Amino acid sequence: MHPYVHAQRSPEKPAVIMSSGATVTYRELDERSNQVARLLRDLGLRPGDRVAFLMENHPRLFELCWGAQRSGIIYVCISTRLTAAEAAYIVQDSGAQLLVTTHAQAATARELATRLPGLRALLMMDGTIDGYDAYETTLAQYPAWRIEDETTGGDMLYSSGTTGRPKGVFSPPADPRIDAPTSLVELCRGRYGFSADSRYLSPAPLYHAAPLRYNLAVQALGGTSVVMDHFDAEQYLQLVQAHRITHTQLVPTMFSRMLKLPQAARERYDLSSLRFAVHAAAPCPVQVKEQMIGWWGPIIWEYYAGTEGNGSTSVDSQEWMARKGTVGRASIGTLRICDDGGEVLPPGEPGIIYFADGRSFQYHNDPDKTAQARHPHQAGWTTLGDIGYLDADGYLFLTDRQANMIISGGVNIYPQEAENLLMTHPKVLDVAVIGVPNDDFGEEVKAVVQPLDMAQAGPALAEELVAFCRAQLSAIKCPRSVDFVPELPRLPTGKLLKRLLRDRYWEGRGSKLV
Repeated sequence: MHPYVHAQRSPEKPAVIMSSGATVTYRELDERSNQVARLLRDLGLRPGDRVAFLMENHPRLFELCWGAQRSGIIYVCISTRLTAAEAAYIVQDSGAQLLVTTHAQAATARELATRLPGLRALLMMDGTIDGYDAYETTLAQYPAWRIEDETTGGDMLYSSGTTGRPKGVFSPPADPRIDAPTSLVELCRGRYGFSADSRYLSPAPLYHAAPLRYNLAVQALGGTSVVMDHFDAEQYLQLVQAHRITHTQLVPTMFSRMLKLPQAARERYDLSSLRFAVHAAAPCPVQVKEQMIGWWGPIIWEYYAGTEGNGSTSVDSQEWMARKGTVGRASIGTLRICDDGGEVLPPGEPGIIYFADGRSFQYHNDPDKTAQARHPHQAGWTTLGDIGYLDADGYLFLTDRQANMIISGGVNIYPQEAENLLMTHPKVLDVAVIGVPNDDFGEEVKAVVQPLDMAQAGPALAEELVAFCRAQLSAIKCPRSVDFVPELPRLPTGKLLKRLLRDRYWEGRGSKLV
């Protein structure tokens, strides 16, 4: 359950293959992670200390993660989409004492060097700028054998900030043995069939929780991770064929992009090696998932979970087809649906989703936020702030996030239904439904649409989309107006930054919708 084991058994086997062609063997991964561990100790870092990595999808990120993991260090992966001020906040908030970045991030890194004067070291790969030492030269000073005081470290990842400032999520490692299986490794092996024979295609940024943790699970089990530099719909299909991919994880927007490829492109590639395609991170419209199962067959699994790791659900294709729209039954923790006062609701009644008996977590340096994630009466019950309901058999259906709720004329409206429906319109590439100011009702429902062809944006398409929505949903759930944008502020994980959209409409007004 650790790369060092596979380095002994299959030293030249690829642990990582980048879509650009770079390869890291298990021998290289093990040796370099040992050097990283020695570097961390030489810097005076001890178990429980923090380090930060600001890197694009890079083949050498994994040696840093495994080096921290085998030396008891807590590592923070920072989004490369952040400004220098935002990245500096995460470094400072986390208490990181080392920053490792790449020359591709030089513009942000240059400003970070002036904002972070107290770090023990600033290292840069693939070249250097003022204020940074060369990572490769620094690492080469250390031998590649194991440190004497190995103990398990792990990640402290920051939430995407879709509803506010990013929050560090930390849960202490459950076992000090570096080769002890984690709950995620066991889940991947038992539920999704991960093994040393797995070839896993990872199309999303590695600074996010699921892509990072699932790739590490692949490497713990001795499989091969194939990592895309950036997601491209047709290149993804090419890589499945070229590497005979067996496992992958995606987000619904990637499904939508592939489904909107020309039919000839979709049929050009052999996808028969795929055994498990897992998706999460954002709600998947029913019509989109139906089309994907029709195309790829019943290999698609869905789960619901968060960076917090407090619980999880899962559902396979057959179960989902029988209960379209569900995200499954609990696989980690026990599901409870509660009203605002904390009372448990019966099946079919939507409310706040709690996981009981799941993994404990805390928001770093934010006791108020940690308290808000706890049930008001029941110890050990925690929530991610999502709304949903259970059916009579315990299958969970998501309704929306609490923070996305629109209150129009005193009526609570959750926009997910309208979003899912509009996403299926052939002229829509992406969509967000939000609440905007209305002098009579407080808020009204608006759709912000990224059209497939921006040249079609205009009043005629807006009327068509409103009519399309009203033909299938009650009028109160449908947008009263439509605006068009070239691109929505969506993270590569599929999450919409609705806060940024709302801010455009609420600027200068008092509002709690932030």
